[in-house]
Amino acid sequence: MTATTHQALDFQLFINGTWTPATSNETFDVINPATGEVAARVAKAGLEDVEAAVATARQVYDSGVWSRKTPKERADILNRFARKIMEHGQELAYLEVISSGATIRRAMSTDILGIAFVLQQTAAFALEFPYVEGLAMTGASNNQVWREPLGVVAAITPWNFPMILAMWKLAPALAMGNSIVVKPASYTPLSTLKLAELAVESGIPAGVFNVIAGPGASIGEALVKDPRVDKVAFTGSTEVGRRIMELASGTVKRVTLELGGKSPAIVLPDADLDLTVPGLLYGFCLHSGQVCESGTRILVHDSLYDEVLERLAQLASKVKLGNPLDATTGMGPLVSRHQLDTVLGYIQVGVDEGARLVCGGKRATKGELARGYYVEPTVFADVRNDMRIAREEIFGPVASVIRYSTVEEAIEIANDTIFGLAAGVWSRDANQALKIGRELRAGTVWINDWHAMRPDAPFGGYKQSGFGRELGRHVLEEYTQVKHVHAALAPELKQRPWAGMLF
Repeated sequence: MTATTHQALDFQLFINGTWTPATSNETFDVINPATGEVAARVAKAGLEDVEAAVATARQVYDSGVWSRKTPKERADILNRFARKIMEHGQELAYLEVISSGATIRRAMSTDILGIAFVLQQTAAFALEFPYVEGLAMTGASNNQVWREPLGVVAAITPWNFPMILAMWKLAPALAMGNSIVVKPASYTPLSTLKLAELAVESGIPAGVFNVIAGPGASIGEALVKDPRVDKVAFTGSTEVGRRIMELASGTVKRVTLELGGKSPAIVLPDADLDLTVPGLLYGFCLHSGQVCESGTRILVHDSLYDEVLERLAQLASKVKLGNPLDATTGMGPLVSRHQLDTVLGYIQVGVDEGARLVCGGKRATKGELARGYYVEPTVFADVRNDMRIAREEIFGPVASVIRYSTVEEAIEIANDTIFGLAAGVWSRDANQALKIGRELRAGTVWINDWHAMRPDAPFGGYKQSGFGRELGRHVLEEYTQVKHVHAALAPELKQRPWAGMLF
């Protein structure tokens, strides 16, 4: 596959099981970040379309056509959905590449296999879920705790991993019997819209899974404020997460937030650098660094500092930037011109703050790269933890390497951040690494690895990286309501403990 010029694709909204034009008939362009060309034109939803999608989701939920199916019936359909995704894997991966800049080899393996596996694993967890829990008998009554669907879920997803992060919300919401309206990022709505079509083809009733695309400042906020929406699941920046919490408070609805990160990677003196240095590079360069849990703060012991910098710079120079549709490409473009300008701006901030630029730091413009939004893998040395490049989420292939002298100092620096999404330790001593992991305030801690996700392990943040969890068994509770049912067994009034209490 190549990034040659092609005719732009056309997508409408997906509401109530059908492709639907926006009420205004407006569209917006999705730009291929590898070429700067229009990849697709998508219907631009307005407030009337939000109303239609939410009303549909509410009506379908209340009808019970999905919410009252048995867990087994829903699981069977979700497994069919997973198989349908695999059948259309090449098309889905292509849509992901031309909108997000993901490399085709990652999209075809990690993304497609990953979302299918999440569906299957979530369906399996749903079959084992304790929907009814009996309580111990106390007196003449029977008591149970029921778990029921929430109702309508609004999922607002980001542009970095459109399919994956949509599926992390879709799978548990659908498995537990909810209806859902997804608002994907305007940069990358294509694969999510296609998933909705495949869901209906798999047997998920029309109106259970709806997708509306358009500006988050208007339709996203309308979704969050709508009283018919029972829960908002959001992945994105901490700034927008704060706004969603504020808006959701108006109707006191449930919220799950997976927000920003500035994850520390601690390199201990005994680290195996043949393993560690490639792992560090992977930690901040995967998907051009546009990953919320990227290892962008690299904390290196004095004894290894110079060697790690030298090796990291040498290895970074070998990263193959290129056309993401080429199966040999290692790193593709940033998602947009705006993100390119943001990352380059942060690189200049690092220079101005006095950090030492070890490698990279420029837009890549050689050959066909000049048409896209490419940035070289960038490493800064002599970084202090109070510098902006060490404190703010850059969302690009930029790492800040920070020196430390003692383990205690490393832990203190690692935790000195408003974020707490992920952290890591590189060491030959597993016990020491686990001990340090206990001290790190982060929702995920990797030891001698990075970006390792499992559908049976929860993912989420501490501090301003958000709250609630995605994936794992725990996520199912995030999409259910708890109800206590008390059934009195005493047949006569005089047998009730409260008889005569008010008289």
